[in-house]
Amino acid sequence: MKKSAKKESGSQERTVLAQLMLPLAALIRGDLRELVMSFGIQAITAMLEQERTALCGPRYEHQPERAAQRGGTVRGQLALGGRSVTVPRPRVVGLDGREIALDTWSRLRASDPLGARALEQMLVGVATRKYERSLEGVPESLESRGTSKSAVSRRFVEATAAKLTEWLSRPLAELDICAVFMDGLHFAEHVVLVALGVDAQGTKHVLVLWAGATENSVACKGLLEDLVTRGLDPKRKRLFVIDGSGGLRAGIRDVFGKRALVQRCQKHKMENVVSHLPKSKHAAVRAAMRQAYKSTKVDSAKRLLNNLIRSLEPNHPGAAGSLREGLDETLTVMGLGLPRTLERSFSTTNPVENLNGSLRDLARRVKRWRDGAMILRWAAAGVLEASRGFRRLKGHKDMPKLLSALGDHVDAQEEAA
Repeated sequence: MKKSAKKESGSQERTVLAQLMLPLAALIRGDLRELVMSFGIQAITAMLEQERTALCGPRYEHQPERAAQRGGTVRGQLALGGRSVTVPRPRVVGLDGREIALDTWSRLRASDPLGARALEQMLVGVATRKYERSLEGVPESLESRGTSKSAVSRRFVEATAAKLTEWLSRPLAELDICAVFMDGLHFAEHVVLVALGVDAQGTKHVLVLWAGATENSVACKGLLEDLVTRGLDPKRKRLFVIDGSGGLRAGIRDVFGKRALVQRCQKHKMENVVSHLPKSKHAAVRAAMRQAYKSTKVDSAKRLLNNLIRSLEPNHPGAAGSLREGLDETLTVMGLGLPRTLERSFSTTNPVENLNGSLRDLARRVKRWRDGAMILRWAAAGVLEASRGFRRLKGHKDMPKLLSALGDHVDAQEEAA
C-alpha cells in the first residue's frame, strides 16, 4: 500500500509540474528571439553599470578618494542582428571633467559585423532595398537604424574595397605558385583580368584582379609586373594557361621570358575557329579538333590538326588561319607527358572560367556600372563568394610530375639555346 501511495504521489507531482511548464514552454516558443535579445540587452546594461560602479564606487555613498563620478547616460549604438540598435550607455567623468571610456563598451564596439553581414546578404542575392526584410526582427522597444538602402550600399562598398585592397597587397612569395590561369572578363566597356594561381599541392589562389580597357599587352604586362613585385619569382619555371589573347602572350614573354611555359586554352581555340565557319560546319570541326586534342602524342595531334587546316583552307581560309595561329601552344601540356587527368586540367582555362562564371552571375544584378573602381569592388565580392567553393585541381596528386616536367622542359630549352 505504501509503495502504491508513493507511486501515485510521484505521478501527481509530475503531472502538476508538466501543467506548469506547458504555458511557460509555449511562451518561450512564441517569443524566444525577443526573449533572448531582451535578456542580452539587459546583460550588456548590467555589465556596463558594474564597470561604472567599479570606477565610481557604489551609488549615493560618500568616497573622499573618488577618482571619477557618474555622468548620467547617453544613447549609444551597438550592432545586433545586422542592424544598429540604440542602447543606454553609462558615462563616467573624471575629476578633470573629461569622460573616461568604459572598456566593456569599447570591446563591444570594436567588433563591427555590420559590413560583413551586408556583404553576405548581397552575395546571396538580397537587394539593398530588401535588406531589412531579410533580417530577423528585434523587440519593438529597441530603436534600430542602418538598414536603409543607402546605409547597406555604403557598408557593401567599404567591405568590398577592404577585401580588394587586401588581395592587391597580399605577398605571394610563400604561396609556392607553379601554374597560373589567366583570362579576361568584360564589364560594359571595361575588362577585368583575373589571375588564378595553383600551388604545388593543387590548391587554387586568386592572385590579382586587374582593370583595363582591353586585354592589350600594356594592361597584361602591368598585371604580371604587379605579381612579380608582390613576390612571384620571374626566374622560376612556371606554366601559364591563357585564353589565347595576344596581349597576355606578349606580357608573359616580356616579364617571365623563356622560363615560362605557355598553354593556350583548347576550348577557346575551338570556339575561335568555328566563329569563322557557317553553323553547318561547327559540329564536324569541333569533333575533329576534339579527336586531335585527345591524342596521347603531340605528333599525332599536330598531324590531325594540320589535316583539318588543309581541308578548311580552300573555302574557309579565316578558320584555317585561326587554327594555324598558336597551334603548337595548344599542345604544350600534351608534350609534358603528364597523367591524363592533370593534362586535361591544364589544357583549358576552365578553372578560371568557373570563377568568371560566378562573377558574371553576381554582375547581372548591377544595372549601371559607374566606373572601374565599382567594377573591381564587385569582382572582389564575386571572388569572395566563388573562393568558398574552391576545390583542389583535378589530378592534384600528380602535381610533382608537373614540377619535374617543367624543369626538364626548360632545362632542355636552355641547353639548346
